[in-house]
Amino acid sequence: MPKIYTKGGDTGQTSLVGGSRISKDHDKIEAYGTVDELNAWIGVLSDAPENAERKNILKEIQDRLFTIGAELASVPEQNRKKLPELFEPDIELLEKEIDLYSEAIPPLRAFVLPGGHPQVSFAHVARTVARRAERQVIRLSRSEPVNPLILKYLNRLSDYLFVLSRKITQEQNAPEITWKPRH
Repeated sequence: MPKIYTKGGDTGQTSLVGGSRISKDHDKIEAYGTVDELNAWIGVLSDAPENAERKNILKEIQDRLFTIGAELASVPEQNRKKLPELFEPDIELLEKEIDLYSEAIPPLRAFVLPGGHPQVSFAHVARTVARRAERQVIRLSRSEPVNPLILKYLNRLSDYLFVLSRKITQEQNAPEITWKPRH
């Protein structure tokens, strides 16, 4: 069995799909590393018994995040492998889920704070990581071309995670903690 460690990154460099090596703090690495972190948080949500009925959609999201990570980690002109692709129907699936949840939950009347139930909080953590991933990809797009569907997907995913947090709040009869600014 091959070893998990290669020692190739010991000097602060890593390999991209296609073979190029770049610094581990490069915008490209920040972008796909944050997408990887987001994928881990989706895994946390997926493993919860409260999300058993959503396991398939969460697995689909994880698959798409891996697709995004692979695309961000590649150098297209050097890559000889066919990578999986992101498509508009992937975004439409999120929109469909957002619409379904939105019909079932009360209208939003105030800003909500993360909390009330552990799975609500985890959904909010995932949402904030999705927003950070989106910012990282925007930063990367200033220096190299980025598939616009990636930004669209990450934007829609953060919306999905917000609505999911509210849906879990409802399902668990948890309190929706609203922000009450001091006056």
